[in-house]
Amino acid sequence: MLEKYLIEHCSPTLASLKTANLFNLTSSSEAELEEQIDLWNQQLKEKGITLLVLRRTQKSALVYVCRLSYLQADLNRAGVADFLRRYGYECNEVHYALRRLKARLQESEEFPHEIGIFLSYPLGDVIGFIENAGKNSKCTGCWKVYCNECEAVRLFERFKKCHNIYKRLWQEGRSIMQLTVAA
Repeated sequence: MLEKYLIEHCSPTLASLKTANLFNLTSSSEAELEEQIDLWNQQLKEKGITLLVLRRTQKSALVYVCRLSYLQADLNRAGVADFLRRYGYECNEVHYALRRLKARLQESEEFPHEIGIFLSYPLGDVIGFIENAGKNSKCTGCWKVYCNECEAVRLFERFKKCHNIYKRLWQEGRSIMQLTVAA
């Protein structure tokens, strides 16, 4: 069930090019979803990948697929702790930050835009998105770009190429485990 979503939405994370990806998964059974998440966590743990359900509704789940070690490095980047403090994050320890993000997703119908930090978007682009209410970006790809357009465009191309290669290899019979880079 999850395999296609992992390839379709998380190839750059599986390839160790990106900290994390996020996708919505339609699921009628919470027990089945938990079973699938547990199964994939057991398998992918040795590769440094973790799956978390950040928010659940009656019909869907918001699934976060990440490399915790990369996320910790992202949370330790200059300016990130000060930025996140504005949204109630008291420290930048990875497990605490993920619990806080989950709580923020539960607290409000409005999507917490600081989630960009958790998806390895540049801090300047996350701040630019918030300050501009999602308008006036220089370009759009995996995220809206407000700062370093050239670097972002190169990254978007790398992610797209990775996705295409992973999708082709998976369709040719490679497993998620074979395609996931250990970190």
